[in-house]
Amino acid sequence: MEHRGLDASGYFEREGSLGRVQREFKGVVAAARARTAEAYGRRLHSAYLYGSVPRGTARPGRSDLDLLLVLHHEPSDEDRDTAEVLARGLDEDFPEVDGVGILLQDKDAVLSEAERFDLGWFLACLCTPLLGADLAEHLPRYRPDSLLARETNGDLAELLPRWRTRVREGSTPEEYRTLSRIISRRLVRTAFTLVMPRWGGWTSDLGESAEIFGMYYPERAAQVEAAAAVALDPVADPQVLRGYVEDLGPWLADEYTARHGTKTARPG
Repeated sequence: MEHRGLDASGYFEREGSLGRVQREFKGVVAAARARTAEAYGRRLHSAYLYGSVPRGTARPGRSDLDLLLVLHHEPSDEDRDTAEVLARGLDEDFPEVDGVGILLQDKDAVLSEAERFDLGWFLACLCTPLLGADLAEHLPRYRPDSLLARETNGDLAELLPRWRTRVREGSTPEEYRTLSRIISRRLVRTAFTLVMPRWGGWTSDLGESAEIFGMYYPERAAQVEAAAAVALDPVADPQVLRGYVEDLGPWLADEYTARHGTKTARPG
């Protein structure tokens, strides 16, 4: 299998670009740029797209639009309310996207030493500049090594108790579909980064991620491939979710810790 995502020296190449945005999504991207600038004004340092839209793999009416907004200061309750209104408006006005997600961060956090191999890597390698000065210029280059694996997805064990509670308390098909999308995506990405240093490459494609994982753990390959399918087409079956939080998730967390260790605790 061809190794993607790295340059000739073995460093990550930034995935996605505005030039890859498909014709169907150019309108919502333009609106996101204009509305973000208007909503945040001078509070905004920079804005970025990430996910399938800047990669050029989005599915009209099926894919969501993902934005990272970096502010000059730590986000306030007002900033979060603004993000919620912005996301809701874009989602309602553009049926070509199925939901809009907005992450809020502040400049100091993105550039901090604690986030160098998590949030910093995410911005520098997986985010496409949309507005403002690109903070990637202040971040190092990255390789697909064990340190990066640990700091990006080495916290799965901490997530499992919360997921179990949400699965147990879920009651509607929509709640279960939302959970199945969130949990399956995270499990597949964690499964891929578990083997990423051995494979020596990068991909954000969930199907390919599952396939690569299966090369190293064939006994779990079918489970992760099934999770990749659910990530693209969420299900409302609580039994599927229980399998994630009681079997695949705990096994993956234990194997991850044994191979890469646990994610460094963040201040506070």
